[in-house]
Amino acid sequence: MENFLRSKEYWGLVETGIPATAEGMDPTEEQRKTIEDHRLKDLKVKNYLFQAIDRSILETILKKDTSKDIWDSLKHKYQGTTRVKRA
Repeated sequence: MENFLRSKEYWGLVETGIPATAEGMDPTEEQRKTIEDHRLKDLKVKNYLFQAIDRSILETILKKDTSKDIWDSLKHKYQGTTRVKRA
């Protein structure tokens, strides 16, 4: 999955997440456009993840807001298990 997301040039979004704007500050038009672009890419990544994940696992991550949250949750849950290493 990581290779697939890298090939689509979305991996940076999974690693860093959607950039946040400073509280109390009104973002410029350019900043708003950049954030919206990141949100759209994030939705695409979430869609790829949802398509690739088994239904039983999918139910545990549906409430995650971003692709970074989903990835971090899966990494935490499955990192180092023999099942993942075999896959």
